[in-house]
Amino acid sequence: MRILKADHPLIAHKLTYLRDKRTDSPTFRRLAEELMTLLAYEATRDVRVEPFPIETPVAPTTGIKLANPKPLIVPILRAGLGMLEGMVRLLPSAEVGFLGMQRDEETLAITTYANRLPEDLTGRQVYVLDPMLATGGSMADALRFLIERGADDITAVCLLAAPEGIAHLTREMADVTPPITLVVGSVDERLNEKGYIVPGLGDAGDRLYGVV
Repeated sequence: MRILKADHPLIAHKLTYLRDKRTDSPTFRRLAEELMTLLAYEATRDVRVEPFPIETPVAPTTGIKLANPKPLIVPILRAGLGMLEGMVRLLPSAEVGFLGMQRDEETLAITTYANRLPEDLTGRQVYVLDPMLATGGSMADALRFLIERGADDITAVCLLAAPEGIAHLTREMADVTPPITLVVGSVDERLNEKGYIVPGLGDAGDRLYGVV
């Protein structure tokens, strides 16, 4: 698994305000969207393209366009929705699917409760969005779910990651054939006893949308 930590002053700047507990939900959503656009630039460096002949006002030339089948963007519900608009802004022609995975706060066990994805992902590049890579359990399950449907190139994009989550995901993905890339805005210190990233930013879903 390839790991890319996006190193840019604007990313660090926006992460600082995301972490601040005084940042309200509307501002948090805006910052998460802006940060996702910056991370998407890094995540899409290897997006598949094909030649595209055009004519400029001066002369014919050949450019590029996104190859078919188009990339698939998969936010992990519900917090991943806060990253979707920032990704779609960079890849407006991509298709979007949804995957709902939930962690039990006591046992940390993962369950899948929603799935809006094509049955066959053969030949598809997939971008998975989830703000936090904490234990790595839900992300590992999501990646295996996509691989079982035929995805052959997957990039996971997270705002923050814990070393434990990266280690777990690396172990879980060691035996898979499709290339896996992890793009993160920051690798934080550790997980606490409740499975939260430290220093982290709290519960991303609650901070995006409020406590339900």
